[in-house]
Amino acid sequence: RFYEKVQALHQDPKASVDNPLLAFSLIKRLHSDWPNVVYSDEAAENTQALHAGFKEVEQELPGTEDLDGAARALMRLQDVYALSVKGMANGVFQRAGAGRPPLYSPGRRVSLSADDCFHVGKVAYDMGDYYHSIAWLEEAVSLFRLSYGSWNPEDRSSLEDALDHLAFSYFMAGNISHALSLSREFLHYDPSNGRVARNVAKYEKLLEMGMVGLAGGCHGPPPHRCCPSHMLFGPLFSQPATELHPHLSCSYETNGNPYLLLQPAKKEMVWIQPYVALYHDFISDAEAETIKGLAGPWLQRSVVASGEKQQKAEYRISKSAWLKDTADPVVRALEQRIAAITGLDLRPPYAEYLQVVNYGLGGHYEPHFDHATSRKSPLYRMKSGNRIATVMIYLSAVEAGGSTAFIYANFSVPVVKNAALFWWNLRRNGDGDGDTLHAGCPVLAGDKWVANKWIHEHGQEFRRPCSADPQD
Repeated sequence: RFYEKVQALHQDPKASVDNPLLAFSLIKRLHSDWPNVVYSDEAAENTQALHAGFKEVEQELPGTEDLDGAARALMRLQDVYALSVKGMANGVFQRAGAGRPPLYSPGRRVSLSADDCFHVGKVAYDMGDYYHSIAWLEEAVSLFRLSYGSWNPEDRSSLEDALDHLAFSYFMAGNISHALSLSREFLHYDPSNGRVARNVAKYEKLLEMGMVGLAGGCHGPPPHRCCPSHMLFGPLFSQPATELHPHLSCSYETNGNPYLLLQPAKKEMVWIQPYVALYHDFISDAEAETIKGLAGPWLQRSVVASGEKQQKAEYRISKSAWLKDTADPVVRALEQRIAAITGLDLRPPYAEYLQVVNYGLGGHYEPHFDHATSRKSPLYRMKSGNRIATVMIYLSAVEAGGSTAFIYANFSVPVVKNAALFWWNLRRNGDGDGDTLHAGCPVLAGDKWVANKWIHEHGQEFRRPCSADPQD
């Protein structure tokens, strides 16, 4: 029965990755549900064979870090895109509030089980994040009530577990009366539980003393710095940007480079300050697939600069790999193309290797600068100065989310497959451009791949000279 359910839900491997709800449920089934089936009483007749088969593949299955990370990704999507938890549990990506159209409609709708919702709520509960634990445990309690009396061997939790955790979440959020109500419901199902009975007595006493709530209760989502709401899905304007900014235009560019004479670059000016341009059809589908294939075996969790060190961080969720131009002729041709459109010197050590990044389930990167803001940054170890410019190539399309949002400049650029986004990180005087603060908004649906080329200031002195104005 369990095998048939898994096979029915995950017939299309690509859909299981693109839809975050399917991805979460697949990770949970492989990490949590399957062992519960293998070691359940119902499996007693086949215990030896089941255990042996499970042990063979156990090391290849997702771990606790994967499952908890997937749960946090769903909470991140819930916050950034203001999604309804009840809608997500029903397989619908809809903003909270009645009458709004879905932000994304998957080709195949999948619902989360009561145990699925409990696990997301439990991850929040264990972090002391009672805003999220209440929302997800409420949904778990609601679903467990509907199915009370029937039990699945793969489930780790029950209605009693959900009521217990939800009651304490409400207590910590300051709602003592509701914590009391839920605890009393728990005792209806398990009257011999002394711990919950003591909690009931404690809540009753607090209410008698007139303590209706706790100071500092949790009344809203925790602050999330990723993307302002109007930046989440792409174009900022309801009317063409060129009507608001006449200097923005599209053109065929050769940049004075013979390499571009027969096939000029398709340049779209996206913004003037900061200077941001989008080059359409910058690479072909075949080149994008080659680069993804080269990077795939080397992908590791992305790190960020922290003082003089580099480390993993929750505000950057992605995997990345670095490719030298000698890795493949496609990479070498791509570097030549970047040099042609930017007019900059990419020879070592004037530019970094090509970084290929995959943003998985809810993958994002909160607001940051590409250039170093401290002389202690690891970027200066190259001894070629700061990052003067960024070229970011979109290697894939996504169905929803994933925009690159420039926070202070107040605009965003959607994911345009095979296009390259270019901007200057430094002003001509060498100072960092504060308007380039940008973020990678969470991927709501799809599999986002990008390739980054960071170019340093040394070697560019005569290619992008200073101006007569020291403030420029």
